[in-house]
Amino acid sequence: MKIAMLAPIAWRTPPRGYGPWERVVSLLTEGLAVRGIDVTLFATADSLTQAKLHACVPHPYEEDKTLDAKVWECLHISELFERAGDFDLIHNHFDFLPLTYSGLTDTPVLTTIHGFSSPKILPVYKKYNSRTHYVAISNADRSSELDYIATVYHGIDLENFTFRETPEDYLLFFGRIHHDKGAAEAVQIARQTGMKLILAGVIQDMDYYKAAVEPHLDGVMLDYVGVAGPELRDKLLGGARALLHPIHFKEPFGLSVVEAGACGTPVVAFNKGSMPELLENGVNGFLVDDVPAAAEAVRSLSLVSRLKCRQLVEERFSRERMVEDYLDVYHKIIDQKKVKCGEALP
Repeated sequence: MKIAMLAPIAWRTPPRGYGPWERVVSLLTEGLAVRGIDVTLFATADSLTQAKLHACVPHPYEEDKTLDAKVWECLHISELFERAGDFDLIHNHFDFLPLTYSGLTDTPVLTTIHGFSSPKILPVYKKYNSRTHYVAISNADRSSELDYIATVYHGIDLENFTFRETPEDYLLFFGRIHHDKGAAEAVQIARQTGMKLILAGVIQDMDYYKAAVEPHLDGVMLDYVGVAGPELRDKLLGGARALLHPIHFKEPFGLSVVEAGACGTPVVAFNKGSMPELLENGVNGFLVDDVPAAAEAVRSLSLVSRLKCRQLVEERFSRERMVEDYLDVYHKIIDQKKVKCGEALP
């Protein structure tokens, strides 16, 4: 089985800091490579992998502003599809644009839909609905207008998340500094509980940051520490009493929620999107509807077993489970093609 893995090129694969799609691509690619699967990763030239790396993009365009994103996206995608015949399956993690190439090859194309940035992109997915295959990353993120071959939850590299039975005395906000992620509400929750709050993540909306976060920073009870790489991420997540996740949108998955659980840290999240699929209320966190309810949940954290938080992640969100699920999907698609072409199955 020869798989072409198409990664985004906004960030390196794996990312140095922020880059959730690239992180998932890396975990899947490395997990497949360990299993002996022949994988070629199409990513930026500075990417790191045990698989074969094929690159025409020198650097991530978010890290090198001299690169025109549209130009290099076109070059990147075409680089793979001009070699499509070399592979048994193309696994697309690049959103909707590669689908427009899919009619030019007989190689099956599987797209993991990492979320819908806007309803405006749905027509592309609808056009190729019967010609390609889609995976959802949560049941909540499925569109009723599309067909899916499976839902495959993201997995994480558990060995890079340290379980801590005894946390420190702070709350954590870990994610994009943007209205969607609810950084302002995290500040309000911390203030209502009287607890210290640490915020970490890329500032995606500077105006929002300056209005909703920066005026409250004092370096003591409220501190912003920037983008956290793997080591700091592990330290922050493991040390927190809870991860605050007061989202304002129907989040497709939420990697930080699972990563927190891997460290034994419960999550207090607004009950939107995929959160009910990731959290069992009162078991590995709390699902709430507003700031006062979130503050009350923080006061109830002693009811949550940190060991149980870790165990649930080990059972449901490991990299190995994700790899197995995708291998099942790959075999199903390749077998379907063999039947369609009249080939005998092994």
